[in-house]
Amino acid sequence: MNKIVVGVDRSEGAKAALRFALEEARLHGAELHAAHVWEVPYTPVSGAPVFVIGGLPEFERTVAEDAKQIVPEVLAEVGGAGGVTVHEHVLRGGPAHELLELARDADLLVLGARGHGGFAGLLLGSVSAQCTHHARCPVAIIHPPVEPKH
Repeated sequence: MNKIVVGVDRSEGAKAALRFALEEARLHGAELHAAHVWEVPYTPVSGAPVFVIGGLPEFERTVAEDAKQIVPEVLAEVGGAGGVTVHEHVLRGGPAHELLELARDADLLVLGARGHGGFAGLLLGSVSAQCTHHARCPVAIIHPPVEPKH
């Protein structure tokens, strides 16, 4: 195994995925490609067709600057690379598409489960479902740790 790709955001599922991907990279001597994918959201405007907020340069700059901080922030939060070579990627576009492109020559794609099941998952679409169906490599979907119920 040479290349592992992991999707990273600030969710608990992504943190669990990053921990798993780091351990797999350590075990197999692989390089880890940690990617955060962002896109400018669309929002409906009353009485008008869908309006792209991306036309607002300051908002777009703010989102882009925040995106650059996510991989290093989450990597530090999970305890660092621990000897694994990590390549950080900040990609703009649809998350499933960008992750699949990055993982085109990967040995493993690791994603965190977000928990958007049922109707919400149907409406939002599922990055993990899209990646599972279209990836050229194995895909691991990692769930965050379950908090014990008291």
